Amino acid sequence: MSTPIVVVGAGHAGVHTASRLVELGYRGELILIDEEDGLPYERPPLSKDVLASADRMNPPALRKQDYYEDKGIRRIAGSAVTAVDRSAREVCLADGSAIPYHRLILATGSRARTLGVPGAALPGVQVLKTRADSHNLKAMLRPGVRFVIVGAGYIGMEVAAAAVKSGCSATVLEYQDRSMSRVTSEEVSRYFEDLHVVEGVRFAFGSSLERIEGSVRVEGIVTSAGEMIPADVVVVGIGVLPNQELAEVAGLACSDGIVVDEHARTSDPEIYAVGDVTRFICPREGVSMRLECVQNAMARADSAARHMLGLDAAVTEVPWFWTVQHGARLQTVGVRSPEDQIVRRGDPADGKFAVLYLRDGRLSALDTINALGDFAAGKKLIAAGARLDPVLAADRAVKLATTRTDALATSR
Repeated sequence: MSTPIVVVGAGHAGVHTASRLVELGYRGELILIDEEDGLPYERPPLSKDVLASADRMNPPALRKQDYYEDKGIRRIAGSAVTAVDRSAREVCLADGSAIPYHRLILATGSRARTLGVPGAALPGVQVLKTRADSHNLKAMLRPGVRFVIVGAGYIGMEVAAAAVKSGCSATVLEYQDRSMSRVTSEEVSRYFEDLHVVEGVRFAFGSSLERIEGSVRVEGIVTSAGEMIPADVVVVGIGVLPNQELAEVAGLACSDGIVVDEHARTSDPEIYAVGDVTRFICPREGVSMRLECVQNAMARADSAARHMLGLDAAVTEVPWFWTVQHGARLQTVGVRSPEDQIVRRGDPADGKFAVLYLRDGRLSALDTINALGDFAAGKKLIAAGARLDPVLAADRAVKLATTRTDALATSR
């Protein structure tokens, strides 16, 4: 090929797309453009190991420098792509240069949502999305510092855990009536809230942020309930927005994410998109969605690489997510619905249990807390579309894999 394949974005999705292309046999020119300086790095540890560990400052690199050199992947670091010129088939960089492409992959990821309230620009208001964000936040984790975390999702809960571990006080403000409401059921939410409360975290549910107060920097917040909460640091963890602007301006179809097909192609067949920035029809659920997880980034990257090289598509993996808070590991596989039947497997008091979500008798999703065996078995059952006996599935003495009613019916 006379022109290269160009990948814009060097998170999990971008790096994995480049890696899969060379692993699957691509031998042409391949360019990976990264807006940040330094080696591309893993994002999940930013709110987990990096923040919680006293002696760890940086997340692991996705690949070592030698890997890119050995595989012939040309990295352009510290350069932002400002436009995609589809007619000329090239991307324009902030320095005024342009790079032609044969195929283009947009792996532009997402950015943290920010607050639109008075005081949101004060020093001490912090998001957590990049390596620089993590460094800034880690420097604030000192005994006696008062943290207010806005949002009780994964990021907010992980930051709260790191704050109290470092000797800070932590208050979590959440508009909903429980933590992690978007991703799990009430029983799992309450289990983790109890862990946090024991460690000293305070929750304020059912309230939103009205304003942030302070003259030179943050001094406190005022909630919609009229409560004034003193604060030295306000961490905003209210979700992310897809970085779809390049695609929008280029005229690609977007709808809270770049719209792609099952092969990760955009509305321009020469341009693909992968990772958090994409919106697609989930083959298992049959609905349009945007998934913010490493597993999805890797899977969509693989789909794009295979399709560009004319290879058969891989088997679609069930999406999965994870978080660690106060030493308790929550692993979720599948996508739950509020209407799913809930089956608890084991006793939360033991610190090891699972919550199953059944839809018309089939296992649609699973939450496991410190139960790796159930997670592995549940992932296979969801992929198989298995029907479960809810009574047997609730009994931890029975192996989850043996609770299938369809398997039992077949064997009879």
